[in-house]
Amino acid sequence: MSTPRVGPALAEALDGLRADLADAFTAEHVEAVLGPVARAALGREQAVPALRDTAGRPEPAAVLVRAFVLGVPVRRADLDRALPRAGTGGCVALGLVEAAGTGPDDEVRPLADLQPVVVEDALGRAEWWLASDPGELATGRRLRADHVLGVGGASLTLAGVTMRSPRRRVLDLGTGCGIQALLASRHAQTVVATDLAPRALAYAAFNAALAGVTLDLREGSMLEPVRGSGVFDLVVSNPPFVITPRSSDAAGPDQRYVYRDGGASGDDVVRDLVLGAGDVLAPGGVAQLLGNWEHRRGQDWRERVGEWVDRAGLDAWVVQREVQDPAEYAETWLRDGGTSPDRDPAAWRAGVDAWLDDFATRDVEAVGFGLVVLRRPTRGVPTLRRLEEQTGPMHQPLGAHLAAALAAHDWLAVADDAELAGTRLVPAPDVVEDRHHTPGAAEPMVVRLRQNSGFERAVTVSPTVAALVGALDGEFAVGQVLAAMTALLDLPAELVTAEVTGPLRDLVRDGLLVRADDAGAP
Repeated sequence: MSTPRVGPALAEALDGLRADLADAFTAEHVEAVLGPVARAALGREQAVPALRDTAGRPEPAAVLVRAFVLGVPVRRADLDRALPRAGTGGCVALGLVEAAGTGPDDEVRPLADLQPVVVEDALGRAEWWLASDPGELATGRRLRADHVLGVGGASLTLAGVTMRSPRRRVLDLGTGCGIQALLASRHAQTVVATDLAPRALAYAAFNAALAGVTLDLREGSMLEPVRGSGVFDLVVSNPPFVITPRSSDAAGPDQRYVYRDGGASGDDVVRDLVLGAGDVLAPGGVAQLLGNWEHRRGQDWRERVGEWVDRAGLDAWVVQREVQDPAEYAETWLRDGGTSPDRDPAAWRAGVDAWLDDFATRDVEAVGFGLVVLRRPTRGVPTLRRLEEQTGPMHQPLGAHLAAALAAHDWLAVADDAELAGTRLVPAPDVVEDRHHTPGAAEPMVVRLRQNSGFERAVTVSPTVAALVGALDGEFAVGQVLAAMTALLDLPAELVTAEVTGPLRDLVRDGLLVRADDAGAP
């Protein structure tokens, strides 16, 4: 399987391609060519509506969608008109297509998936053209073991949760087609990206060149290429975390793909990243990664993952977003690799059997998926150890929310109750209050504070805490508001203070309450 090529001799072709794509193949061009039904179907890996929408249409965007998204051969004359500067010849030189001949009606077959990708993160909108291997939608076949994946749901999740403050050095582990490294280039002086697969690095190099971005690309497994070469202020990774059967069953399909299988048993890839991240993090540096972890019989997942973070000696915040039972997990990743019960029932059954057998050897009852945030303490011992489950809605981009939560934690870690009482707090702008009454009751049965951003938390609070939060308008400090409230209601100040202090800290920690100065209050 070929890969795109870059180099000084190809600079003119690359420049021409970049200009052509800007003229005819942006996200807006694709949206104009494909109707909502076709776009939604592509999201489900169904090509027929898009094939119908683009059939026989001469517009450049329609030709480019057919070639580089749907994987359909096109006429050389049509591709030349769609890409007038680069032309078919330039695309052949860049390794994106192969041409049957030089005549206008000769067939041109795409060798890569190339399409505009839009990402919204804490810095706003970013758009590039990214090349990757054609997927099953275009080829109609199971993926090759060395398949280079494009931008998928996990990529977008990681992009959205990444904190985007300015950084000196950023490391992208398992870069694949390079999307995380490109995003990091907007707020970092230097970006280093590693990958075990030479083909992935070739795609990342092409995508960086097409975007006009300089990346330091290094071949090797995860952290190995950067050991001994300095520390980083931010490490991001969408690693090959998929838990894959290690024993090969001759009767079933081999489901080991470079882009998703790190070559270790069980969830050892994620464990090793958690344990090794501190070796490459600068003081105060943050690592953000996605991962799977096993739920083993008789052990809560927090206990298992907590052992990793305790051994790592880092601040840690782990959020479990989804849980699948062993059969669900096997089915998900069999389909991801192009195996289905309709197409190949025998391979499907053998694959499910292999996964279930593998899980049984370790007493795995379920698999969790989520986000891991690690930070190297600037001094002393870690102060953050938070492992929680948030399976409800998540408001992306989440990066700014996570950064604010870390800052809130750091303040709370040093602020005693007297400092809390002397601070002006206000509800975050996205917080609303829900009150639930039984019919005819004067007082609410339940009072809930609810975020409309971040993790969209819904926190049940006592009527006293709700009354205090409602009175925090930023003009007076918490202690002043609390004193006035207890005097007005003729309540014992000590008891009320004891009741509200813990919940107030939790509300600040989760971002439902913020310091007035941070919120811009006068």
